[in-house]
Amino acid sequence: MRQPAVAERREPSDGSQAPCIAHPLVKTVQHTVGRVVVGQDIVVERTLIALLTGGHLLLQGVPGTGKTLLVSTVARAIELSFGRVQFTIDLLPSDIVGSEVLDQQSGQFRVNKGPVFANLLLADEINRAAPKVQSALLEAMQERKVTVGKQSLPLPVPFLVIATQNPVEQSGTFELPEAQLDRFMMCHRLNYPTQAEETRIVEQSLGLGLVRRDGGAVPQSAFDLIGGEAATSIEDLVEAMEMVQKVYVSPVFTNHCVELARRTRSSPHLDLGCSPRAGIALATASRARAFIHGRDHVVPDDLLDLAEDVLLHRMRVTYEALAEGRTGREVLQEILLSLG
Repeated sequence: MRQPAVAERREPSDGSQAPCIAHPLVKTVQHTVGRVVVGQDIVVERTLIALLTGGHLLLQGVPGTGKTLLVSTVARAIELSFGRVQFTIDLLPSDIVGSEVLDQQSGQFRVNKGPVFANLLLADEINRAAPKVQSALLEAMQERKVTVGKQSLPLPVPFLVIATQNPVEQSGTFELPEAQLDRFMMCHRLNYPTQAEETRIVEQSLGLGLVRRDGGAVPQSAFDLIGGEAATSIEDLVEAMEMVQKVYVSPVFTNHCVELARRTRSSPHLDLGCSPRAGIALATASRARAFIHGRDHVVPDDLLDLAEDVLLHRMRVTYEALAEGRTGREVLQEILLSLG
């Protein structure tokens, strides 16, 4: 992939390397999360990208990899109102968006708002609920509003959905429909921590001690490490979001994003390619990644680093390709190489 012309235009005239200075909000969130969550630096970066762009994030991984802990820590770090829904097979749409309740005194119906009315909604284990419940989030994720009864109610701003899901091979899970997956800007797949990180996690757990209350005590968990006072404010987040909007995206970079999405649709190894949302998401996420790394312009590394998270969950490999042992990741890598 050719280097966008803007990258050269923004370099100092003396030929020295332009300094990369991360925004204070980025440093604050990374430091705050790092005190609670061991490792997972890439996941923190993806979460920041989602926050700075208003794009929704899907985190996929086996239980115990810290998905819920990380999202809870980020919400507390930025003083965001936080809602959490534990998705189960018997969950109803009204458990998410709310319902109309008859007021006995006035005889009128009033809206009892659900947990979706928050700045950050954690949809925990989203693929353990039936598709009918998952679809309750479609309007909220796309239009930032929900319909309760006959009323259309706007959601707070900023509004972001971070969902976690277990691998579909596990029992009691449903595969998310394509329309739902396409509304997630990114899907990041978490791996197990390294041996050194896992050792730190165990050592941290052994040193947590007890919480004493009302004459009793209970061992602390990592969730007890989340501070009670936010490290930064929504105003700081909005300021950072405005700065992300000013990050330069060259026409060459935009063309690469569009061409990459289009080539997934013509690949003989894919039944389903990426929609136009994929190109938008890739360019938008790249702009936020550049900001996080202290740059005022995007570079090819942004696209290459984010391509898998942005595109892979939008692709469906053909049965023939699966029979040949191909994976979606391999097909995507071949498409990226074909861009030159």
